[in-house]
Amino acid sequence: MSDSASKPAKKTNEEWKKVLSAEQYAVTREAGTEPPFTGEYCSNKQAGVYRCICCGANLFSSETKYESHSGWPSYWKPVGESAVAEHTDQSHGMVRTEVTCSTCDAHLGHVFPDGPKPTGLRYCINSLSLDFKEGEES
Repeated sequence: MSDSASKPAKKTNEEWKKVLSAEQYAVTREAGTEPPFTGEYCSNKQAGVYRCICCGANLFSSETKYESHSGWPSYWKPVGESAVAEHTDQSHGMVRTEVTCSTCDAHLGHVFPDGPKPTGLRYCINSLSLDFKEGEES
């Protein structure tokens, strides 16, 4: 975990707007969703670690990334049990499980019970909420 990930990242909305692009802010701070098949990391196959774009916390490893054909980067598990938090999301007339960064509460995406073995889970994550570090281990 990076040094910045070891401390809670508490910022005001105005502070987040200064350090994130408008698109990153909409996804991570307002629980937005990028259009499918448009994300920078959707087709990325390089080895490395995916970090939170807001605070730098390690979230997912390339070792658990797989092609789900959903339009968003998908992983079958986070780097550790405490890397992400899960919350019930009842927006848009659906009941889903939202996934956020445990360190800074950034909205990452959702988790669904239709993934591959060994977990059977699909963490469907917005590329705009991630920062990929090639060659790094989780």
